[in-house]
Parts: sequence; structure tokens; C-alpha cells
Amino acid sequence: MPATPQTDDEDDRPVRPAMLRGWRRRCPNCGAGPILSGYLSVRDACPVCGEALHHHRADDGPAYLTILIVGHLLAPVMLFSFVKWRPDPLVLAGVLTFATVALSLYLLPRIKGALIALQWAKRMHGFAVPPPADASHG
Repeated sequence: MPATPQTDDEDDRPVRPAMLRGWRRRCPNCGAGPILSGYLSVRDACPVCGEALHHHRADDGPAYLTILIVGHLLAPVMLFSFVKWRPDPLVLAGVLTFATVALSLYLLPRIKGALIALQWAKRMHGFAVPPPADASHG
């Protein structure tokens, strides 16, 4: 039975720098190349270092996290402003609708970049290093 390769601590990719690079929508490997080719379209590979990025499985995660964050930020604002100033409900709805859309549009690509960078740092899905060529020999 062949031994399974163990990952050492020095082999691990640092999570925090990778996620900060992803938050800035940069390649988690080099930090220089853009990770997105449009608003949410992920590049197949980094144009600077060539790191393959097509392995990501962000799916609906960034949208769920964006909704969670925006809801937790704006719900207290809505409650506080309604109790403190008693604005007309239509004014409050208009202001909060604008704030919700603006905050969501700002956060969504950044959270997607950070999630892809987390997957890269944790070697999830296809981001794992391929085994050495001589590892198949028992």
C-alpha cells in the first residue's frame, strides 16, 4: 500500500496574505495579477505568474456572505435611524435600498476574490500541488 504524502507546515500556503490579496482582487500567489477579468468572471490563470485559477469553486458562497454581511450592517442602521429620527418610511426605504445595492456591489467581487484565495491557500479542489512523478512508484 503506497504511503499518502503528508503536507508539512512549511508547505502550507499562508492564509491571511492570500485572502488579503484576494480581497484586493489580485492573484493569491503573486499578488500582482488581477484575479477577475470582469466584475465577477474569474480568469483561467494569472497573467503575471501563470497560477491556474480555474479550479475555484466559489459558486454561491460570495453571494451568501455578501447578503449576510450587508444584512448585519444595515439592519441595526435601519432600526436606529427609525427610532432616533422617525423618517418617512418611503425615505428610509429609498436610502436603505441605495445603501444595500451600493454595499453589495462593493463587497461581492472582493468576497469572491477572498474566497478563491482561501481555497488556494488551503489547497482545496484542484489547487493542490500535483504529486511528484516518482511518487507513483511503490
